[in-house]
Amino acid sequence: MTRQSISVFLADDNVIVREGVRALLVMADGIEVVGVAADYDELISGAEAAAPQVVVTDIRMPPTFTDEGIRGAKEVRKRLPGTGVVILSQYDEPEYAIALLSEDAAGYAYLLKDRVADGNQLVRAIQTVSTGGSMLDPRIVETMMRPVTLGGGLSPREQNLLRLVAEGRPVKAIAVSTKTTQTSVDNDIGELFMKLAQQATTGTTAALESLKMLYTAIVKREEQGDTLSRLLPGGIAEKVLREGRATGKTEELDVTVVMSEIRGYTTIAEDADPVVLAGQLNAHRGAMNRAILDASGTVMQFVGDAVMAVFGAPIPQEDHADRALRGAAAMHAAQHRLNATWLDEGLPEFRLGIGISTGRVAAALLGSDERLEYTVVGDSVNLAQRIQQLADGGEIALSEATYNALGTPPDAEQLEPQQVKGRHAAVVAYLLRNGSRPGT
Repeated sequence: MTRQSISVFLADDNVIVREGVRALLVMADGIEVVGVAADYDELISGAEAAAPQVVVTDIRMPPTFTDEGIRGAKEVRKRLPGTGVVILSQYDEPEYAIALLSEDAAGYAYLLKDRVADGNQLVRAIQTVSTGGSMLDPRIVETMMRPVTLGGGLSPREQNLLRLVAEGRPVKAIAVSTKTTQTSVDNDIGELFMKLAQQATTGTTAALESLKMLYTAIVKREEQGDTLSRLLPGGIAEKVLREGRATGKTEELDVTVVMSEIRGYTTIAEDADPVVLAGQLNAHRGAMNRAILDASGTVMQFVGDAVMAVFGAPIPQEDHADRALRGAAAMHAAQHRLNATWLDEGLPEFRLGIGISTGRVAAALLGSDERLEYTVVGDSVNLAQRIQQLADGGEIALSEATYNALGTPPDAEQLEPQQVKGRHAAVVAYLLRNGSRPGT
């Protein structure tokens, strides 16, 4: 198979810069520009439509000329998981790079515009992020390594108080850690802010940097929900924030689990160009993610060629089985559309086998502040994995419990009782051979 180009979507409000970068990429081997944008809205809609492997974007664009590029890139990553991102900026302040890379550096690059053509840096960055790597402009690295002293003109005690406030510590916690009273801490914080404000009005650089640090910390706390949404599947972040859910707390729920795998994936991978296959897998995952979310499901994880989703958690749904079947049918339909596109490009198609199982599970939020994972555990999860093996490409296998839970059972074939791994008793399953068009 011939090596395919890396598809790139380019966003910059300056038409001269945009066309200059486009011309640079057109001359590079193995890169294809599949679309351009001049503002935030065009970046989101255009990238979602083009589904590129990599987005290359400026930081400041209309409508506010602040951080639309970074926000837009992260939004594209939410809608198209796995998309690589290269930020082009004329600003060498480390704060922009930190804002981009703070949650997850994989698949991100940050380059300065005036050095884009040096040694084909942009081309190397695109190649790097397309396979999940990351890259920083050397000048940014140098700047980040320079020692920065915040709070110039402040006493050691005031500098410590400044950092505690920036970390988001409540007054009560600061009082305990500094062995003083809450009233005293309140007064000290007020005096500290007045001092910084007075210094800032005279142009004191250290005071301005300290206030910038506080502003950044406040904004970051306000964006906690956005951060959680990148760490957790859809719907779970909102539930955690609303309920203040503790890590490790378990609840029992009735859910429907959906499992899919690509039939013959090992053979496809053996014959494919790794870069091309990564692009196909990225497009597949993005399509599956949208199909599941549109049916109000939660994407639990992508593991290799497998996708796991759950309906009825974290938000309980009375019709979770019906939603799961609609979601599975949408997954088949979405993959069918992708296959039609790939056929024109001479790429192998992906044919999915999907299993659906309904039952009681234990659900919990597990992990740490750096990485959280919402997990469902129970026999229904294991059964979904087993019965998906009964479904050929384009088919959906339903457990008996799922079939019985459906509001209107589809036109499905009841299979002979099957003995599946890990089960003592034989399993009754139903098969929809035309998985993309189940009964309503």
